[in-house]
Amino acid sequence: MYPMSAKAERIDELMTKAHAALKRAEWFEAERLTAAALQTAHSARDFGEMARIALPLLESRRQRMQAAVDVSRTVRIVQGPVPEDVEVEPGCHLLAPPLVGADARRLRLSALRRDVHAVVLCRELTNRLGLVPIVAVGEMVVRARIDPPKNPNKPERSWFVSALEQLGDAAIASLDTGMEIERQVGTVMAMLDAHPDHEKLHQLLAELCARAEKELAGKPARALPLTDLDDELGVEDEIGLLDDDGSDDEPDEDDLGARKPGRTRP
Repeated sequence: MYPMSAKAERIDELMTKAHAALKRAEWFEAERLTAAALQTAHSARDFGEMARIALPLLESRRQRMQAAVDVSRTVRIVQGPVPEDVEVEPGCHLLAPPLVGADARRLRLSALRRDVHAVVLCRELTNRLGLVPIVAVGEMVVRARIDPPKNPNKPERSWFVSALEQLGDAAIASLDTGMEIERQVGTVMAMLDAHPDHEKLHQLLAELCARAEKELAGKPARALPLTDLDDELGVEDEIGLLDDDGSDDEPDEDDLGARKPGRTRP
């Protein structure tokens, strides 16, 4: 662990390198550096730095995602095994049953390690209303239920891009704005860990961090027991929708149009 002054120096070092990488259009390197800087600032509770880092991080990810979409003439449907060391082709990848959200995360992280321009999405079985659940797994689970593509066997690239957008929008709509501002920041960080390819999530993080910088200036951190923190982040509610393998096999109340109270932004 770095002492606080060393953390500030580390953030400056990372962001100097990140800005240089952005100027060279080295999107993967810029993303790695800004993501590391964001995590360091978060652990230091430096919300001002987090607000400033969020947008360069967004830019690196936006450019990486755009390159993946541009190179993809079709959406690849993936249903075979996804090992840890899987080689990933550039483009748009849609994982379908029997694969689950954890497989999609494994594929996405492999692409990032190999500097491959790839965007990954996971769909689940169509529910009783004819909607397609899409899911992203990370520090928390993000899920949306959307209209299916016109041709399920050959999804349009426009449908794929729209699905990515709707998944992030659903995450934002689920944010409990009644939580303390620091908890909201932590929740959005967890959402971005699961679904990093969404512009408005980054913008929301920057907005919340700017608020946190003002509201928490000079205030000490308030520690919560782990169970209380899980309740505030909604972890139990979200993970409870999944089986042990990360799938959503059976329709639940949300599939039938029910919404949980207290999870929408005003």
